[in-house]
Amino acid sequence: MMRRDAWREYSRGTLWLMPLVSVMLSIALGAVFARIDVGRESLLAFQGTADDARTLLIGITSTMVTVIALLLGLAVVALQLSSTQFSPRLLRNFLRDRPNQVVLSVFVGTFSYSAAGLFDVGVAGGERVDDFPRFAVAVAIVLLFLSLALLVYFADHLAHSIQVDHILMVVERATLPVIARLPVTVALAPAAPSGALMVAATSSGYVQFVHVERLLAAATARRVNIRLRPRVGEHVVAGSTLAWVWPTSGADGQSSVAGIASVVDDAVRIGFERTDEMDPALGMRQLCDTACKALSPAVNDPYTAIQACEHLSVLFAALAARPLGDTVVRDAQRSVLVAVPARSFTEYLALFAGLIRRFGASEPTVIAAMLRLLVVTVEAMGVEPDRWAAVENEADLLVIAAQRAVIEPADLEVVNRERAALQHLLLVRQAAVREESG
Repeated sequence: MMRRDAWREYSRGTLWLMPLVSVMLSIALGAVFARIDVGRESLLAFQGTADDARTLLIGITSTMVTVIALLLGLAVVALQLSSTQFSPRLLRNFLRDRPNQVVLSVFVGTFSYSAAGLFDVGVAGGERVDDFPRFAVAVAIVLLFLSLALLVYFADHLAHSIQVDHILMVVERATLPVIARLPVTVALAPAAPSGALMVAATSSGYVQFVHVERLLAAATARRVNIRLRPRVGEHVVAGSTLAWVWPTSGADGQSSVAGIASVVDDAVRIGFERTDEMDPALGMRQLCDTACKALSPAVNDPYTAIQACEHLSVLFAALAARPLGDTVVRDAQRSVLVAVPARSFTEYLALFAGLIRRFGASEPTVIAAMLRLLVVTVEAMGVEPDRWAAVENEADLLVIAAQRAVIEPADLEVVNRERAALQHLLLVRQAAVREESG
């Protein structure tokens, strides 16, 4: 199961899998179409001679080689631009872009179909003949026009895909479903006792996915508790602690933990890169990196940073509406638990808002955008005084950083205005709570 999940996640970001399938499919279709005889007078039949058909197929083949080289060159330019201008972590979004994979597959398929057809047109048993599969040659012409249409579409799609608005929107749309899949029931994971068995990681990399149900089934069968050490998305080193395992009360310690290391290793997938299957922090990191790079002296693009903050506010609003914390699941008797650590709302806020605050302290419009992010976040959350306190603390840090970095007091007017709006919203919320409780 885990290998299948890993393969599915890997295949979504490859540029060779769909073209490989397209090659095999095009050759198979060519073999089928070569057996179809529609008659020489049919509108579906190529009307030229065998030499004309071979010349046509040779021309299509050479044209497709040139077009494929052009497509790959444009794709490399887009990858380089996104990596240097925005964030190297955005490369995986371009590799996973389905239109790019489809266009490349059609081009490669057209080339394979035409090149394979050269063995059937005008040649039989090593000798030249006049009969050839006219319908199959007509299909090659159709594929040529389809490829040319897709070339125009690819140019338009590429021009839009390297725009910062589109890049940030793709990150936002990819991260929102991950937030929606976060566990509804969360709790504080218990600390492992001093005598707990340490399960070591067998490989180095990032924790990509945790099969919680599989861990719970294994823990229930062996009457043990399991607590992972790293969060999903964090890096682990081979030989370091991946999890702690200890028997439940009344269970035989030695027999309970026997063989559990292999189960944990199978249920926790570790890969060479972070994925967004269970890690909303990856998308937030991409937006945060884009903002920080835009604020660097080499780029000096505060408006891009503001746009990143605006998309980040959508994700924070979604987080604010959900319970956040460690995932703790138990068996039916509530005697066995499996715990997977995760970030709290305060940790999300301190990490990503803190990064942009430190890089953008000298630009009042960026600080104002972050304060608007906090306003949207408070509007989305319920009655949660702890989160209100975290938001107010981050707002104070934003204002202090701006006051320290901005020289002209008049430039801070927009910051003070947004801070006042946030303070008013918090006071209204707190008054409403007091009124309901009193």
